[in-house]
Amino acid sequence: MAGLVASAKGEGTLNVTALPRGWCNYGALIDGFEAKYGLVVNSINPNGVSADELQAIASNKASPGPNAPDVIDVGVGAAAQAKEQGLIQPYKVLSWGSIDSQDKDPDGYWYGDYYVVLSFEINTKVVTNIPKDWPDLLKPDYKNKIALAGNPLSSDEGIQSVYGAALANGGSLDNAQPGLDFFKKLNDSGNLVHTIATSATVASGQTPIVIGWSYRALADRDAEAAKDGPPIQVVIPVSGRLGEIYAQAISAFAPHPNAAKLWEEYLFSDVGENLWLSGYCFTTRYTDLKARGAIDAATAAKLPDTAGTEFPTADQLAAARTLISGQWKAVVGVTIQ
Repeated sequence: MAGLVASAKGEGTLNVTALPRGWCNYGALIDGFEAKYGLVVNSINPNGVSADELQAIASNKASPGPNAPDVIDVGVGAAAQAKEQGLIQPYKVLSWGSIDSQDKDPDGYWYGDYYVVLSFEINTKVVTNIPKDWPDLLKPDYKNKIALAGNPLSSDEGIQSVYGAALANGGSLDNAQPGLDFFKKLNDSGNLVHTIATSATVASGQTPIVIGWSYRALADRDAEAAKDGPPIQVVIPVSGRLGEIYAQAISAFAPHPNAAKLWEEYLFSDVGENLWLSGYCFTTRYTDLKARGAIDAATAAKLPDTAGTEFPTADQLAAARTLISGQWKAVVGVTIQ
């Protein structure tokens, strides 16, 4: 580690991409890394998605400047794709052994960092009858009140929301079609809002019920409470609990390869893990941390119950993504924007 730290400090900079400061507490992670090691973190396109991250590596192979990512944080499907395309390089962090084998590439090309779970984010100033499960969303109480956090044609969060609905309506990880059928019913009932939800639209009541990742909903709840905004309740649905594992990887063309390795060591240290957890993102090292009593007690108390969550493989997710994005317009017939 001493040699790695010295080499990373010699490089001076770390290029990250598609990391909004509010995503899984990345603001605190970036600040902590800079403070501990004295490196500057250059944040590229913070609102980008996994596809943008892979494209950023591919587009900057020959020009290792400020737009070339050193590291990426993507869904496991995108991580597998990046390996196939030769965009990432292997590296095993010191805590490699505490990451479950199913959550990492055996050769170290990518390694699961945390997972997120679908939830209902509800502005209870507007909605007083709280939906607890997917079938509840079809009730007439929720006319023009339910929104998605992303476009199912392109957004991973939007696509996964449809996938989660499939699990609760007779589908499976291998059959996402019932999710499309459910959203057709939701739209036909007049309950589906055709606007992509944001923290602001939830707070204003424009989209008082949002289907999306729990970490984001819980962060909104805390933010609104801190500024005396409208009360937000976050519900993990009784059925159709779907999660996605995200993964870390280092670019094969990283302009700052040692800074990239040091960043991974920081993220997968107990300090980094607890910062992720405090952002409501369950880490792949959670079992190890819990067994050693290494999780901050206040953080652990705030984490929701996600028992029974199902996780698709990269192949299952790819198949669901193809079906949902390809058939959304034909089946549901609306544009979410």
